Amino acid sequence: MAGTGIDTSILHKGAHSASYFDLSRAAGDGVEIVDFCIPCNPYFPTPEMFDELSRDLKNILKYYPSDSTSITKKLCSVLGLHPQTVAMANGSTELITWIDHLLIKESVAIPIPTFGRWTDQPLETGKRVDMFPLQERDGFRLNLDDYVRFIRDRGSRVAVVCNVNNPDGCYLPRRDVIRFMDMLGDLDLVVIDESFIDFSDLEQYPSVGPDAVIRPNAVVLKSLGKNFGLHGIRFGYLMANPAIAGKIGKALPKWNLNSLAEKVVFMIQEHEEEYEDSLRLLSRDRRTMAGELARIPGITVFPSQGNFILVKLPTEWSGTALRDYLVANHGVYTRECGNKLGMTSQFMRLVVRPGRDVDRLIDGMMDYGRQFRGRSITDEPPVEARRGWSGGLDETPDNLIQYPSRRNPEYTARRAANA
Repeated sequence: MAGTGIDTSILHKGAHSASYFDLSRAAGDGVEIVDFCIPCNPYFPTPEMFDELSRDLKNILKYYPSDSTSITKKLCSVLGLHPQTVAMANGSTELITWIDHLLIKESVAIPIPTFGRWTDQPLETGKRVDMFPLQERDGFRLNLDDYVRFIRDRGSRVAVVCNVNNPDGCYLPRRDVIRFMDMLGDLDLVVIDESFIDFSDLEQYPSVGPDAVIRPNAVVLKSLGKNFGLHGIRFGYLMANPAIAGKIGKALPKWNLNSLAEKVVFMIQEHEEEYEDSLRLLSRDRRTMAGELARIPGITVFPSQGNFILVKLPTEWSGTALRDYLVANHGVYTRECGNKLGMTSQFMRLVVRPGRDVDRLIDGMMDYGRQFRGRSITDEPPVEARRGWSGGLDETPDNLIQYPSRRNPEYTARRAANA
């Protein structure tokens, strides 16, 4: 692509990433933005589901939705949950805000790096935030026993774990998370944020939601927007015992969910098979994309169980400059992690996308990298997939999937087709 015409200064305004709409408005006519920044499911909803939503769009926009209690009951009937253990809100961020206001009184412990609202929200309301730094040498994997000792040493009254964690994609086995909740049964609250757990393929039933609702101080967060590829709708829910779920539910506005969210909740049951297919396709793409990224000399690829992959750039590269270059020259939007606590702009979180989009990303990164090398980056000899922890390749943790380290033969075919 010759250029997008996007003024990259738009990427330097504010602490959060620019929205897709901001970039689209700034782009030239006919420019397509490929989004590797916002972690969305690219395979769901299906085109047929979007057609169904379009046909009903007039009524969706014209009329009030049902109250949140009615929509929550429908969601519970679809997912097999007890309505008294669920509170549904306008996105998981709204739930984090209410958890902070109602349930966090003094202090909260949180591993970093992680989703920024878990540190920013309680800091904004004057709480003490005890940050437990995850180590790059360990691939940013959380050791729960070390974390518990940290919580005890600091006297934290609330503990948070994100599983799968954003931005590194690390996954904790269900049995270990249950043990973690039980070790901290005396705290005011233990929160397990499972916003990305549906993308994990290591266990058949990875969620601890059913276990949290029978414990006195545990809460599990879910983000439907991320799973269903509908960030714009803004809906998520929490699971907890009836006392906690009821306290949050009573604080939420009666009509805090919009009509589009209601429509999607009623569609879920009819399209469960398509949703499961989307997760299988995304899992396949995650493996392929990690293998392709590992071909770029100097790139460290961290294993992931999310719908995104964390990479560390070569020393001479700048994450901010690469992000701007990809947007301006290739129409590819990425997420550099310089504003994430516990990380620098040397790290990038890249959303898993289909093969053709990945080819565009790889081409753009290789183009950027040529300025640092005397010969074409495509002439570099093959390199094995680099890991984000100390030790040899044989020391890969047994709870992480293996990524292919050799070039996927489909890549060459796609490149030829694209040309």
